[in-house]
Amino acid sequence: MKISFNYKHIFLATATLFLVSCDSLLDINEDPNNPPIEQATPEVLFPAAVMSSAGMIGGQLTIVGGIWSQYWAQSSFSNQYKEIDSYNLTRINEEVNLPYEELMAGALADYQLSIQKSLERSDWRYYLMSVVMKAYTFQVVADLYDQVPYSQAFQGAGNLQPKFDDGYSIYVASLAQIDDALSKDFKSQPLDAAQQKSDFVFGGDMDKWEQFANTLKLKMYLRMVNAKPAEAEAGIRALYQADASFLSEGAGVTAFEDIPNKSNPFYEFNIRRLNTTTNIRASITFVSWLTLHKDPRAVSYFGNANPIGIHQGDFNATVQEQPTYGNASVFVQHATDPVWFISAAESNLMQAEALERYFGGAGAKDKYDTGVTEAFAELGLTPGTLLTGDYAYPTGTFEQKLEAIIVQKWAAFPGSHALEAFFEQSRTGYPRISPVYSTDPRYLGEDRQGQWVYAKNGFTQGRFPKRLVFPDYEQTRNSNTPAEVPIYTNVWWAKQ
Repeated sequence: MKISFNYKHIFLATATLFLVSCDSLLDINEDPNNPPIEQATPEVLFPAAVMSSAGMIGGQLTIVGGIWSQYWAQSSFSNQYKEIDSYNLTRINEEVNLPYEELMAGALADYQLSIQKSLERSDWRYYLMSVVMKAYTFQVVADLYDQVPYSQAFQGAGNLQPKFDDGYSIYVASLAQIDDALSKDFKSQPLDAAQQKSDFVFGGDMDKWEQFANTLKLKMYLRMVNAKPAEAEAGIRALYQADASFLSEGAGVTAFEDIPNKSNPFYEFNIRRLNTTTNIRASITFVSWLTLHKDPRAVSYFGNANPIGIHQGDFNATVQEQPTYGNASVFVQHATDPVWFISAAESNLMQAEALERYFGGAGAKDKYDTGVTEAFAELGLTPGTLLTGDYAYPTGTFEQKLEAIIVQKWAAFPGSHALEAFFEQSRTGYPRISPVYSTDPRYLGEDRQGQWVYAKNGFTQGRFPKRLVFPDYEQTRNSNTPAEVPIYTNVWWAKQ
């Protein structure tokens, strides 16, 4: 039986506990989820919004992204995620409605109000922080649903039927707002000690927020390379001409504890609230690739140097049909795992791609090597000889180099970054799609390990999911909601 519960309580409780710890920001007798309007300051709004973003993107959407990126699969002994693993998410599913509701009506509404309050007092520190996180969160929402309200959003009773903006328009507006925030004086007055506590990402380090802004711009421009190649190139060249600094460490939330409602949201969603550790098991797609390369991250990810996997979407198999499924490896999770918005590995691998695309490849290998090394370092490991062996940077064509970069992103993203691997495959086509299912001897015999396979019990007639459909939450409230399109419909920036 699939268990349902109010996911919102997890990250609201988490945000509440973090906020209450900042006793200089809120009186403990006030309800931190509903402060009076005179206390709706950036110091209150911003951290609540960050925890909302982290709670949903690093929680429920991590489960969707991890299954669709074929890191793990639904166990054949439970039912919780069968609809995800079979590409059967419809307008009424929790996985479609709750991310939209929480990120739009929760995180993004709070970022917008924080921006407004920051402008009112000319506080360019919180302005930059709020603008960057708003742009990051809108990028995720727009990449998932392709069209969402933006230009008419957050007007409350003033407009209960906001129009939907296309993803490209949202990107353009978000990039312009980031540029505006970067043009302000956000460094001359440091955050005080109490304000630093409200910044769960960098503790008030504005140099790092500037790097986050630049790295997010780089990410968004790279997403545009298929649909808007000239704009993507111009935007990236402008970053490098301005000598922009990019993240050398991860941007995310790291202060989780092994206490109910204060833990990593993926852990809360998948383990603590379901009271089981075995709903998701290793996917043969991923573990066959790890095993092929003798990648030591297999132990970190699955607790075994040779993990046992499940064929993607094969959750109806009987013990007689697949006797190893009962011992399939479980993804290793910890209550204190961080939620990354952009990781150090991702930052460096994006820079490697940009240097290959637009600057003749000068410095790309160094950024690639650093990105791979950072991915291992996040797990307390080193790549060792893999960096000069199986994972050595190619010397061939651009496509060979791009494939190496994106596959290494895929290998680095299990956990809170799983959704990004799903997006990147849609953008680039890497990892490749296998022409045969993983039970076919040719899958292993022809070195197809790591190539994605269509889920055995898929509902979409061989077509992979590319997005979420418009949620019932919006369709029943807003007559401006666009006509529903199938889950396998490309978003605007996808590779055709």
